[in-house]
Amino acid sequence: MDSSQELKHRTTTQTPQDQSTTTTSNAPSQKKKAMAKRGLRSLALALALPLSMTLANIYMFGRPGSVGQTFRNVSKPSWFPPLWLLHSMCVVFSLLMGLSAWLVWAEGGFHTKPRAAAMYLAQLGLSLAWDPVMFWMGASRVGLAVCLALLVSVFQCFRVFKNVNPIAGALVKPCLAWVGYLTAVNLKLVYL
Repeated sequence: MDSSQELKHRTTTQTPQDQSTTTTSNAPSQKKKAMAKRGLRSLALALALPLSMTLANIYMFGRPGSVGQTFRNVSKPSWFPPLWLLHSMCVVFSLLMGLSAWLVWAEGGFHTKPRAAAMYLAQLGLSLAWDPVMFWMGASRVGLAVCLALLVSVFQCFRVFKNVNPIAGALVKPCLAWVGYLTAVNLKLVYL
């Protein structure tokens, strides 16, 4: 009977072995917190970098220069956006593409599909090139070529991103619509 009573008896003090088990059980939660912190930093970088580049681009080249008075001097149809709206949408475009690229990166898509990174960088470069070409230099035909290349690169981003992360692909859809509209505006400017 003594042995059965000892088996049922539970101690309330922790042994050194029990304490080590408690600290190791906190280790996964510590790792999760560290991963979450790194994820937030990478998200902030993925949004801030293209956003700051877009804002700097708009500040430096977004106003029509002495050569590029095309947008202001031409009588535009009613469906043309005002310059402030056009630049605001470029900022939104930059944020959406940065977020979708981050979602693809978080899934490991840039490592498994290097084409995704190349397409993202291509669309980023082309979107940054459009403002100086259109508004600073006033070259609407070259701007149209840049806009068409941007449309193709955003479409390729959509195709690659949706295979890696469906949410990232869904975030690219409004960007694709915006670049299509921007191409139509640019095409109309060529013929005015």
